[in-house]
Amino acid sequence: MSDVVLLHRVSSIVSSDRTLDEMLGELIGLAAQVTGCDACLVYLLEEANGEIVLRASQLPHAAELGTLAMKMGEGVTGWVAEHNSVVVLSSRAGEDPRFKRLPGLVEDTYEAFLSVPLVSSGKVIGVINVHHKEPHAHTPEEIALLTFIGEQMGGAIAKSRLAEQNERLREETLEMKRQLETRKLVERAKGILQSRYGLTEEDAYLRLRNESRRLRRPMRDLAEAIILAEDLSR
Repeated sequence: MSDVVLLHRVSSIVSSDRTLDEMLGELIGLAAQVTGCDACLVYLLEEANGEIVLRASQLPHAAELGTLAMKMGEGVTGWVAEHNSVVVLSSRAGEDPRFKRLPGLVEDTYEAFLSVPLVSSGKVIGVINVHHKEPHAHTPEEIALLTFIGEQMGGAIAKSRLAEQNERLREETLEMKRQLETRKLVERAKGILQSRYGLTEEDAYLRLRNESRRLRRPMRDLAEAIILAEDLSR
């Protein structure tokens, strides 16, 4: 891939509205093309706990994605994130004193390892790791291009990640609102049952719950039906 083609590809990705997963997939594809690697892993920094978490991989890692994590400064990946510096290991990567073998990652058995920070506004937000099964002399051009990709795409990934977090917060807020509305409806329906049948609050709730299970309908639906019937009877 020529520098011009790479620049256009990165620019088109950065200016797009891809989701976070799509953005990470593009990043892995670019890294693989630039370095000819056998595997690529992308970690993102979780600021809440200061951990570097595996978020995307070229090889299948369904069980590890989102769960495999290390602390800032831990292993080569953590060192790169902490120092905002590139690490180049052309052979015997596992013998580097900073190296930490992680369970479930066959990539840790590979010979060569290139680790580059993923940067947004000068701040490290993650790390790109590329692995070669055999010893590999990383050229200055490979290192420079992968570093460029990490710098250019970091901001776009941070933006996609923020959008994902905002959408999750929006959904959580809507769910809390739905739960509150349901609670209010159930409380009103309980009051109607208590008044109509002389039930205690607990008995009214149990009747609602049991009818919900018997009819296999949400308690909210039953509560709304009871309230509607009460309003119509007035």
